[in-house]
Amino acid sequence: VQLQASGGGLVQAGDSLRLSCAASGRTFSNYAMGWFRQAPGKEREFVAAINWRGGSTRYSDSVQGRFTVSKDNVKNTLYLQMNSLKPEDTAIYYCATAKGPTIEVLGTWYNYWGQGTQVTVSS
Repeated sequence: VQLQASGGGLVQAGDSLRLSCAASGRTFSNYAMGWFRQAPGKEREFVAAINWRGGSTRYSDSVQGRFTVSKDNVKNTLYLQMNSLKPEDTAIYYCATAKGPTIEVLGTWYNYWGQGTQVTVSS
């Protein structure tokens, strides 16, 4: 199983970015997927997750209303649309596939991880 995250970059506060995560080597549509992030000196934290079918989502309080997670089961790709970015969103963002079809917020319930993509938001 391989997950390839992309779309990160350097933006200003208030800007938008869309992250993508291309998956291969697994039946993508059977599993929930999630986004996590890790800022310098901090622990990895949950950002957003989506269930296997794509009909149910969950977000951390810090991104609720600004970020949108989606998945395209035909293209085997997970997305994270990030709007109204803030400096505190600066982190390396990781995509991951869950062990099952339902949404999970704990990283221990994910068994495959992408390499991460850097998002930097300047004030």
